[in-house]
Amino acid sequence: MESVNGIGANWGTQSSHPLPPQKVVKLLTDNGIQKVKLFDADYGALRALSNSRIEVMVGIPNDMLATMASSMKAANKWVSTNVSDHINKNNVNIRYVAVGNEPFLATYNGSFLNTTYPALQNIQAALVKAGIATKVKVTVPQNADVYESSTGVPSGGDFRADIRDSMVQITKFLNENGSPFTVNIYPFISLYLSSDFPVEYAFFDGKATPLTDGGTIYTNMFDANYDTLVSALQRNGFTNMGIIVGEIGWPSDGDRNANIEYAQRFMQGFMTHIAGNNGTPMKTGPIDAYLFSLIDEDDKSIQPGNFERHWGVFQYDGQPKYNLNLGTTNVGALIPASNVKYLERKWCVMKDSAGHDDVSIAQSVSYACALGDCTSLGYKTSCGDLDAKGNISYAFNSYYQKNDQADEACKFPNVSTVTKQDPSTETCRFEIMIEPYISGAGNQELNCGMRSVFGLGLVSLTLFLVQFFGG
Repeated sequence: MESVNGIGANWGTQSSHPLPPQKVVKLLTDNGIQKVKLFDADYGALRALSNSRIEVMVGIPNDMLATMASSMKAANKWVSTNVSDHINKNNVNIRYVAVGNEPFLATYNGSFLNTTYPALQNIQAALVKAGIATKVKVTVPQNADVYESSTGVPSGGDFRADIRDSMVQITKFLNENGSPFTVNIYPFISLYLSSDFPVEYAFFDGKATPLTDGGTIYTNMFDANYDTLVSALQRNGFTNMGIIVGEIGWPSDGDRNANIEYAQRFMQGFMTHIAGNNGTPMKTGPIDAYLFSLIDEDDKSIQPGNFERHWGVFQYDGQPKYNLNLGTTNVGALIPASNVKYLERKWCVMKDSAGHDDVSIAQSVSYACALGDCTSLGYKTSCGDLDAKGNISYAFNSYYQKNDQADEACKFPNVSTVTKQDPSTETCRFEIMIEPYISGAGNQELNCGMRSVFGLGLVSLTLFLVQFFGG
């Protein structure tokens, strides 16, 4: 496979046990990943990227847009602290500032409609004031739902009618400042949301029934979606605008279509598809893309679905999930994180002597899943073939590991015990957490997005309890 022109990766930090930032940077470097996208301006991550030469996109979370929009002073301070200082003092190769993250997502109901553009203007002005606007460009990562096709084919693309004026305003500003349009494209989500979505169209194998647009044939959703954006940009006068694919990926667990086989097929298909630098039917040339994502994040909100915690091409401990040739190294496969330190090899499981009808078990599992991570339990997931005892043990162990194997974390009333015998099955891994990473100064705890208070979500949790304990 030909070398790709600088593939990037998203590095999220919503993990209970994140890998130390230095190990993540080594993981990026070892795998030839030349660009990284952050969802905030995490101090530990940026310090670790010092002198790495990796191109960096830092992010301003949506909940900060109002502040940036209303205060030039706040914008100047943010740029000084999170961009200028890291460039000048620590030699971090920051190239982009992402102002918000999918702020016009339809489900946000216009919450950020009035703050995104003024925040973008103020951050751009702050970059100019800091003397770095020629090197560092602003952008606004958008969900693909900001555009649509009135004709059902890419050539009919235009911005969504209800936000068209705002999109044109923002895109004009980006274009005038030499900044790219950033879009997140997810064929998996289309498949997840609609059982009628043609599965083969999500992949790059050419097996899908072709979509014909005039004389152009599309055999995969990515090209069709990307060209719908190209068409929308052209229709509104932006003929030569640069495009970045800010996120593209496929989760490996948490849903019947989220599995290792599909994830490997999609990710390798995408890498092979863009390796020739041929672009899409409507826009030739290299495609600038950031894989979503680098590493699994077990503290992400699962409001969109249980798959949210399983987007990584690497597991939480930096081990590859599947074979993937990025075309960036001579190895032709992902290189794992090295010298990862794990907690002791022990697990919290259900006691053999405990009866399934013990009234405390349902409450214990509910508690463990709410504060642990049970997203690998369910229909056609990696742990979907466990029996009732296995499900209970999995829940207990998740809570136990998240709490660093503290003795008290495996004291569910008369039903749990610690074992040194690995309860994992061929498909279901009972995890042992890595040693906790204690961050230094800075805003390590600042997370983009919303953490879920109830680990499984109330609806999923109820279904889980009904499934295993009767309703």
